[in-house]
Amino acid sequence: MDNLSNGALLLFSGLVAFLITAFSIPVVVRVANVKRLFDEPTQRKSHRKKIPTLGGISLFAGFTIAAGSFISYQHMPSLQYVLVASIIIFFIGMKDDLVGITPLKKLLGQIVAALVLIIPGNLSLSSLHGFFGIYHISPVTSVLITIFVIVLIINSINLIDGVDGLAASVGMLAATFFGVWFYLSGNPEYSLISVALFGCLFAFFWYNISKGKYKIFMGDTGSLLMGLILSVQVILFNQQNIGLTSAFALKSAPAVSIAVLILPMFDTLRVFIIRMIRGRSPFLADKNHLHHLLLRLDFSHIQTTILLMLVNAAFIMLALLLQHIGIFWLTLTIFTVATAASILLERKVHKHNHHRAPNDL
Repeated sequence: MDNLSNGALLLFSGLVAFLITAFSIPVVVRVANVKRLFDEPTQRKSHRKKIPTLGGISLFAGFTIAAGSFISYQHMPSLQYVLVASIIIFFIGMKDDLVGITPLKKLLGQIVAALVLIIPGNLSLSSLHGFFGIYHISPVTSVLITIFVIVLIINSINLIDGVDGLAASVGMLAATFFGVWFYLSGNPEYSLISVALFGCLFAFFWYNISKGKYKIFMGDTGSLLMGLILSVQVILFNQQNIGLTSAFALKSAPAVSIAVLILPMFDTLRVFIIRMIRGRSPFLADKNHLHHLLLRLDFSHIQTTILLMLVNAAFIMLALLLQHIGIFWLTLTIFTVATAASILLERKVHKHNHHRAPNDL
């Protein structure tokens, strides 16, 4: 395919994903209102009125139709398995949104979806890119590491979905990075996955941040699906960088992947550690995520989303500038800076609450 046809396919893929999502969300909202399928406000949540949570249905429709229509199976044989895994994740999320599902069953479903990608789909991480001097890894190790990465990304995206626009923005930022890199490095067929994801998330974003009658949340259906698609892009990104010698080769691809998803991955690690230090289950939800801290500083949802996206983008730039220092040192640098920034934020929140407390008496 020439550059013109590649560009046209990318444009149409994103447009179809956008239109399907944009036109289906009002329908989903109307059905949710009739069937009273809402996310009820609680002390742990940041919204104060009943909001439909089935936005993931529209995201699923937009992505799968766009990806299935415009990605050639000849250029990406694993696409059918990506779609099968997406269907598995879709039903897991739907059950959780509608009637609830135990964490164990949710985890097992995610592992099944991961195995579909890995075994018949042949989508797995086969190299550590020289991390600790290790390049090639055994098939068993490859399967275990890939399952861990997929489950980690899926759940980190699920946990970051706490304020309007944030999860969608994380997905759009990551899809933009991977889509551009795939295209420039000579893999336009992989860019189509990124563009399809971006298109449906962009449409969803405007409904999610709105105050109108069609405001909607993506729910677990949407966040789990988005996490799955982002994990596929992470795997493809790292695999394509093995032995790559072009101008767009990244020697520290695994560390760059972490930077692209630093907000959800670091925040998940951070809250798990804090909960365990306090003697609580790491899986017991609370209001100690980074976005919750910013809300306590009286930032609005949109201000919180914009600030966190700017910070995430800054980490991506940092990783690209320092990718030559090696995976270990770049990863250490990323987490050190992220830890220092989160500590400063926590101190700021503590100081803010301390000064405001006397006025609340």
